[in-house]
Amino acid sequence: MNIETLTWGTLDIKDEQIYHFPKGIPGFEDDIDFALITVEDGPFSYLQSLQNQSVSFLLSDPFVFYPTYEFQLPESDKEELEIADLVNVRCMVTIKEELESSTVNLLAPIVLNPVKRSGKQVVLHNSNYQTRHGLWNVSQDHFEKGGE
Repeated sequence: MNIETLTWGTLDIKDEQIYHFPKGIPGFEDDIDFALITVEDGPFSYLQSLQNQSVSFLLSDPFVFYPTYEFQLPESDKEELEIADLVNVRCMVTIKEELESSTVNLLAPIVLNPVKRSGKQVVLHNSNYQTRHGLWNVSQDHFEKGGE
């Protein structure tokens, strides 16, 4: 399937790259189907809306930057996504003009079921995580104290 994007022009997307978000993403509820586009040689990927070529999100594997990142996925979310065994977690990244100031949202990870190809942004409740944790050169000690 070919899709049009603002950033990369026309892309050939395979079926296994398409994820369905039944409720969309908060703030983008009309965008329910996305292509997961992996960036070669790195921990980044893009989530490109199939409904709107101007909607895409930069994602990262949070465990690359925060190896001890963890959370308990609520049973209701497991059921909604039909998660049995396999699950992928990605977090939204905000790139700043000064790259050292770029951040990652650990409070609301994107949870993906690669078997059913479904996804959801899950907001973690009762968590010390925030929406803006430093992406580069952050010590684990600083993170554990709740710093940005």
